[in-house]
Amino acid sequence: MASQLRALFQQQLHMVLATHDGTAPYTSLMAFAAAPDLGRLFFFTSRATHKYSNMAAHNQVSALIDNRTNRSADFQSALAVTALGQAKELQGKERNDMLSLFLQRHPELESFCLAPSSALMAIMVHRYILVNRFDEVHLLDIETIA
Repeated sequence: MASQLRALFQQQLHMVLATHDGTAPYTSLMAFAAAPDLGRLFFFTSRATHKYSNMAAHNQVSALIDNRTNRSADFQSALAVTALGQAKELQGKERNDMLSLFLQRHPELESFCLAPSSALMAIMVHRYILVNRFDEVHLLDIETIA
């Protein structure tokens, strides 16, 4: 399953991030990058957004990454992965190290990423939920990934 995750994360450039404000969920389409060990997903956001405020107040988040093609065949062939974890803003050396990883995948976002108002966020993943063939569900706790 870890190899399926790595392949999916290499193919896909975007994820749907779900945050909440304590009363309602909020979703956003985000560019992302994954750590090689799959333990963290990275994305940038402006600090002046609902999602940033939501994560500051409630750091529990989820992200959905999938390979659907918007065809009926997706029910049998698409793979969808939900990542569950805590969001945290990266600072200092850790931010600089992950900035280059992110920009390798999204060089067109460099000016946004380097803006002082932009925050590099990490989802510290504790579990992945993989769904394929419409109803095959597999749980993958981060400690079990080698």
